[in-house]
This record gives sequence, structure tokens and C-alpha cells, in this order.
Amino acid sequence: MSSARECFSGWLKSLPEERRDALARLVDVIETHLPHGFEPSPGAEAPSWVVPKSIYPPGYHCDPKTPLPFLGLGSTKGHVALYHMGLYSDPELLAWFEAAYRERVPTKLDMGKSCIRFKKVERIPFDLIGELCTRMTPHRWVEIYESARSRG
Repeated sequence: MSSARECFSGWLKSLPEERRDALARLVDVIETHLPHGFEPSPGAEAPSWVVPKSIYPPGYHCDPKTPLPFLGLGSTKGHVALYHMGLYSDPELLAWFEAAYRERVPTKLDMGKSCIRFKKVERIPFDLIGELCTRMTPHRWVEIYESARSRG
């Protein structure tokens, strides 16, 4: 069992049975593919991964006591959500993801600024999510975050 799976075991157990296996697999895929340095955030209500304060001491600007958020999962009545801040803030990464999604997934991409929604768990493209996770390091995320903050 991965550290993330252990970290989020309470959340996974709270899910409807028909989603539990797919979301446990998604947690494992994310944990396996995220570059070294990102950490699961055990205090979160739902699975999330952060840049720890050991790497980025200033933390999140809205609450400097907390680490910098990067990726999260959600499960609502209507869909499973993957929140990936790199997609929101890196136009090249977003363009790659949209093109890769069109090539690999037969259904239309349902996406907000950083939120990818999957209405059916059997249509989650685990391999594509795994590849997406490899495409941004914690240090790159910090660079993008600080650049955006300095412009803001």
C-alpha cells in the first residue's frame, strides 16, 4: 500500500463502493508518477499533493502556515474531479494535455481551469493522468507560482 493510499484511506472508505477501486487506483497512479518532492497532504479532506515547506518555506500565500498546493482529487455525486494547478498556470502543459486527451480518449474533455471532470470512473485515462503527473516538478511549480505572484 502506498503512503498516499494509507494517508487517504479514510476518504477512500467514505466513497460509494462503485467508485472506491477506481479512485484508489487513481491515488496510486498519482503517487507513482509525481516527481520526487511532492508529498501527500494528510490533513486535507480529500486527497491532495503539495510542495512541502521543506522545499518551499514560504508556503501558500493565502495561509503561509500551509504547504503550497499542487494537485487534488474530489468525488461529487455527478463526477470525479482531478485538480492539477499546472494545467491552470502553464499554457504549454495545457496544450499538450488537451491534444493528448483528444488522441487517447474517445469522449470529450470536460474541464474547467484546473479541474478535469470524469462522469464515469471507467473512462478515467489512468495512463494519461500518470503521464501528466510526470510533466511538472515541485521546483518548476514553485517557479510558475512565484512568477504569477510577482505579476499579481
